[in-house]
Amino acid sequence: MPPFRRPLRRKRRVLAVASGGGHWVQLLRLRPAFEGAEVHYATVDPSARETVAPAPVHLYPDANKDTKLRLLLTALRLAVIVARVRPDVVISTGAAGGYLAIRMARLLGARTVFLDSIANTRQLSVSARLAQRAADLVLSQWPAVAARSGAEYRGAVL
Repeated sequence: MPPFRRPLRRKRRVLAVASGGGHWVQLLRLRPAFEGAEVHYATVDPSARETVAPAPVHLYPDANKDTKLRLLLTALRLAVIVARVRPDVVISTGAAGGYLAIRMARLLGARTVFLDSIANTRQLSVSARLAQRAADLVLSQWPAVAARSGAEYRGAVL
């Protein structure tokens, strides 16, 4: 009779979501925190694949509150990404796509973190304010903004 074997625990699966530009740069600065996890990235920029290879990169259309149809397409694409990846954790540095991914991931029971951009020195972004209703944790990179908004401050990425 074979000895009892415990099933191997799979690595924690992280979906890291950010639009392009500064949001993406800030997300990349968080990579050491993902060590030991199976990380999937979702972004709007196809060239991001080169930056995080060999990790999987999922693309979604860039959208914002002023591009309603694209926002709908973004939501649909992110729903597919979240359903396929089945993350344990979703972390986003913004913007709209990150908020949408967090909303969808919560429906599947994932833990979620929204880290607002360091550029938001006076108040949380629209996406971060929306994420406060859905995410397990919303972080600001500015202590004064965190104090005024109800977000948490745990330091800055940059």
